[in-house]
Amino acid sequence: MEKQTELEQNQHPEQMSYGAKVALIGLFGGLIWSLIGYLAFYFKFIRVGPALILMPWALGDWKTTYIGQLVGIAVISLLSIGIAFFYRMLMQKIHIIWAGIGFGFVLWILVFYVINPFIPGLKAVQNLDLNTIITSLCLYVLYGLFIGYSISYEYAEQHRKSAS
Repeated sequence: MEKQTELEQNQHPEQMSYGAKVALIGLFGGLIWSLIGYLAFYFKFIRVGPALILMPWALGDWKTTYIGQLVGIAVISLLSIGIAFFYRMLMQKIHIIWAGIGFGFVLWILVFYVINPFIPGLKAVQNLDLNTIITSLCLYVLYGLFIGYSISYEYAEQHRKSAS
């Protein structure tokens, strides 16, 4: 009996792969920051909620309701997994906080300037109120910071463990 207990104590739990950690970082980053974005929309800090991601498709009027906001949160969470892998591919080795902040800023530029013409219901940045611009920019920057710093940290941890 003592031999079995000793063997059980020497066993280490199976570690999650780096790719799985990146996927979880993306999923939870999208979930957390889109929920915060929904709260900002609900309290009227911004004029666009997470359902903005559904606007290019003709899905009916339900996409502007509470259900549409929840579906938007789910879609953003899933899309965020791909964004996390994109960050991993490009910038995982950069261990400074500004990389994630810059990544979030670039995402904001992509959504509000580049993809804007394809999203009905999203006004041009020049026509948005200042609260919407500042709040959405802050949310995107914090999202980028979360994704960037988390992935860079996991990358450093993987290399630290493999070196020892």
